[in-house]
Amino acid sequence: METGLSRSTIGSRVDALIELGIVQPVKDAVSTGGRPSARVAINPRARVVGAADLGATHATMAIADLSGRILAEKTERLEISRGPIAALDCLTHTLTDLLESAGRSPSELVAIGVGLPGPVAHETGKPSNPPIMPGWNGFDVPAEIRKTFQVPVLVDNDVNIMALGERAVRTDASDNMIFIKAATGIGSGIIGGGKLQRGAQGAAGDIGHIAVSRAAGIACRCGNIGCLEAIAGAPAIASAIRTKGVEADSTEDIVALVQAGNLTAIGAVRQAGRDIGEVLNMCVSIINPSVIVIGGLLAQTGEHLLAGIREVVYSRSMPLATQNLTIVQSKTGGEAGVVGASIMAIEYALSAEQLESALTS
Repeated sequence: METGLSRSTIGSRVDALIELGIVQPVKDAVSTGGRPSARVAINPRARVVGAADLGATHATMAIADLSGRILAEKTERLEISRGPIAALDCLTHTLTDLLESAGRSPSELVAIGVGLPGPVAHETGKPSNPPIMPGWNGFDVPAEIRKTFQVPVLVDNDVNIMALGERAVRTDASDNMIFIKAATGIGSGIIGGGKLQRGAQGAAGDIGHIAVSRAAGIACRCGNIGCLEAIAGAPAIASAIRTKGVEADSTEDIVALVQAGNLTAIGAVRQAGRDIGEVLNMCVSIINPSVIVIGGLLAQTGEHLLAGIREVVYSRSMPLATQNLTIVQSKTGGEAGVVGASIMAIEYALSAEQLESALTS
């Protein structure tokens, strides 16, 4: 890679990074001929990042090293509807405890990544009219967290960070991937050309509020009519199951019923898969992904949800778009969000601008 810097300038900056402990010499480097050059690599133990994946009813927080390895982690029940002050107070207190558990000090923390269950303007870290997050609209999340930790805070919607986390652990063709979170809400994170695609305002992938045929006339909590989420989100599935005389109140209830072989629950989940497939059929035609990954709590229903999605996507999409397309269950499961949040924080902390800042501060 061409930097435009002289060899001596690069050498002095590398020496400074070694002195800071951020990079370290690599032993036994293979010679490529000519004058041998010292080789260095990021020292993963040099600093740590914080990560938080906040959902509608639960939050997972973690401390990770610069390789993304989770050093300490905790999941807590947290109602996002309680508002930003309560939720972020829980986040900062938990990260403080996790730093201690990991044997690291706050001075070693270089960035924090946060995922929220709603639309977020990534550049500012402020939620934008999130349907299930009363009191969060326009709230300055980074500023609130920086009252406790004086480090950069990166905020994105939860499905985007889940897509980053999933891509990090996959060995298949995930440079062009759609990650679906199916749970209380439905959303997607889009990887195109190896990069997360947020769109102009960070709203790319909000498929839960695309209109679908079976939802005609049904009100969605976003205020619109006919949204996918209104018939295929977990509350809608649970309601459909209850109308058949089977008790189901939560996503966990749905999963338990399906895993127990309840035919009513299986039928409702498969129909939700078909509804999701109707929207994904359009996405496949527009984006042409190589893999669609299904995550979120509803993914724990396994092949029943996937079968409904595949049924529609493979039958309605054009042959060229689906000839190599795979539709699979998430490999990261519940870890996707916290892994992705840590990756988002690490990539920022190790960016050229941040390393330059570390050298001059």
